[in-house]
Parts: sequence; C-alpha cells; structure tokens
Amino acid sequence: MLSDKLQSELNEQIKYEFFSANYYLAMAAYCAAEGFNGFANFFIVQAEEERFHAMKFFNFINEMDGRALMKAMDEPKNEYSSLEEIFTLAFKHEKFVTGRIYSLMDLAIEEKEHATISFLRWFVDEQVEEEASMSDLLNKVKRLGEKGEGIYMLDKELSQRTFTAPSAE
Repeated sequence: MLSDKLQSELNEQIKYEFFSANYYLAMAAYCAAEGFNGFANFFIVQAEEERFHAMKFFNFINEMDGRALMKAMDEPKNEYSSLEEIFTLAFKHEKFVTGRIYSLMDLAIEEKEHATISFLRWFVDEQVEEEASMSDLLNKVKRLGEKGEGIYMLDKELSQRTFTAPSAE
C-alpha cells in the first residue's frame, strides 16, 4: 500500500506527464504553423508518449489500491521564435522530468516501497532515452539552422515517427 506522501507525489507526476503532453502539442502547433510538418509530427508523437506515461502512473496508483487524481495544469508556452528555442526548451523540460522521476525514486527507496521502485525503474531508463533524443535533435537543429536542404531532410525524417505503446513492462 502506498503511503499518503508517495501517493500524493505519484499523483503530481500524473499532472506533470499530462502537462508535458500539452507542452509538446503547443510545440507541434508552432512547427505546423511554420511549415515544419515533420517536426510537428515528432511533437505530436511525443505528446502521445507523455499521455501514455501519465496513464502508466494512473494505472499503477489504482493497482496499488490508491486513488489517482486529476489536477489542474498550467497553460504551456505557446509562442516560440525558432526550432532551436523549441528543442532547447524541450531538452530542459526532459531534464526537469528526469529530476522528478529521481525524486520519486528517492522517496520510494526511503519508504522501502519495492513495488514502486520496480515500477519507477522503467521511467528512469525512459528518461535516459528522452534526454538523449532531445539533445540529439537540438544539436542537429543548431548545426543545420532553419533553412536549406539539411533541415528539409530532418523534417522529412521526423514525419515518419509513429507511436507504438511498449508491450511488456
């Protein structure tokens, strides 16, 4: 059974995961408006991943005889000046989420809540991938700029990204 403190922090994470989805949809909207449909697709898929993460927390809390709660979220940033700004912010955001996951893990370890520790390991590994992906794309956008064949090719590549929910966790 989850302690009140751990359940409360897990519920906060649901809020942050849904906020992340909205944040990435705002980035997708900017990209689409600027004619970067592949980048827009990348962020739409990213938003789907974040909603999937939120539901993993939702289901875990319920499976642990807790109560998942939906909390109010802030409005995401909607105005951007460039792809570089977007990926700088996305990378910074993923680092923030990693910090949240680490804090949850620290709390679960402190409380010796082994089921939660096991559950959170997936997210620790996932955040390594998330940060690496955002860092890689940020570096590419910095090198390519926003004009020319390179950015066109990257945009086309990102248009192929799809979301497939992981099957066995």
